[in-house]
Amino acid sequence: MPNDYDATIRTLEDAYAKLRSYETYWVGKQEFFVSKGYTLRPRYRPGWVPSWRQDSSISVINADDRHSVPPGRHHLMDARRLSDGKLVMIKKVVRDSQEVRIATYFSSDALRFDPRNHCVPVLDVLDDLEDPSLSFMVMPFLRRIHDVEFDTVGSIFDCVGQLLEGLLFLHENNVAHRDCAYRNVLMDASAIFPEGFHPVAHYCLPENAEKGAPYLPRSTVPVKYHYVDFGISTMFALGDTNRLVTGSHGLDRDVPELSDDVPYDPFKVDVFILGNLIRTSFVEKYTNVTALAPLVLQMTAHDPLGRPSAAEALRHFSDIMRSIWGLHRYWRAHPCDEPIIARPTLDIFHLLYMGWGMIS
Repeated sequence: MPNDYDATIRTLEDAYAKLRSYETYWVGKQEFFVSKGYTLRPRYRPGWVPSWRQDSSISVINADDRHSVPPGRHHLMDARRLSDGKLVMIKKVVRDSQEVRIATYFSSDALRFDPRNHCVPVLDVLDDLEDPSLSFMVMPFLRRIHDVEFDTVGSIFDCVGQLLEGLLFLHENNVAHRDCAYRNVLMDASAIFPEGFHPVAHYCLPENAEKGAPYLPRSTVPVKYHYVDFGISTMFALGDTNRLVTGSHGLDRDVPELSDDVPYDPFKVDVFILGNLIRTSFVEKYTNVTALAPLVLQMTAHDPLGRPSAAEALRHFSDIMRSIWGLHRYWRAHPCDEPIIARPTLDIFHLLYMGWGMIS
């Protein structure tokens, strides 16, 4: 048995010591990023030697530098800003692409400070010195919206309200996202994790993958939600009367009108996609947010003409919020798959915790 364990550890040590081809690419960019004020993790620095081969007391299982970027995200790399240690995400993009133009437009001085703006902030755009067709967009490191549980009904309503507000802001500025599905809606979790978190082992401390990162309940801190990835988005000219598009790409395959041949309204597609996100992420997952169901039904109407505009959807949501009993927002969110027998006990603990938080 010990021999089997030792052999497994040696196999892991050898496997994690090898950089994949897409990782080697980023190693070659480390010095460039340092010159621009950013640094990659030790694994992606030239001359890297695995920590477990420098110090025998370090187990490869717990080593920080064994963590690599997943293969499906080879165009993304986490980094730290040298000036303040801020965790950022670097995305390799086509230079002067529509994605870059739209993302930087919403990060312009005229728009970036508008509280209704929920587009991911662009901190820097770095032109690749070796490939004139590429640039690197630097953004805050964001996380999936369900990485930390929605602990209260109010935290769910807050998320939905921000996303509707952000969608309207996009549309008011003549941009249709066209892919605002679950994976392209992220949250800034910096307030939730006061000591930070690891960019790959998300629930561990930033530079210590052995220890869990302390986190606060979502409802007790301000959380901002962002739209990301404008890769298939469309920006229309002011006053453009032809606001139809074609194309069948996108994460949400439920949108009925997507077509490569028949033009459709991309703004109504956005409404459908966001409605579908609210349905699958909240209405179908929690028993006590059914007040959102009528809004979802409208937003996901099969006929685009039957769907509300982003402005109408936000007004409908506001009407729902006004009809909600104030204390309902503080109630614990009830997952649909939660054992009913456990619910009263969990509710009592939640109320005690909330009450203690209010008086402490």
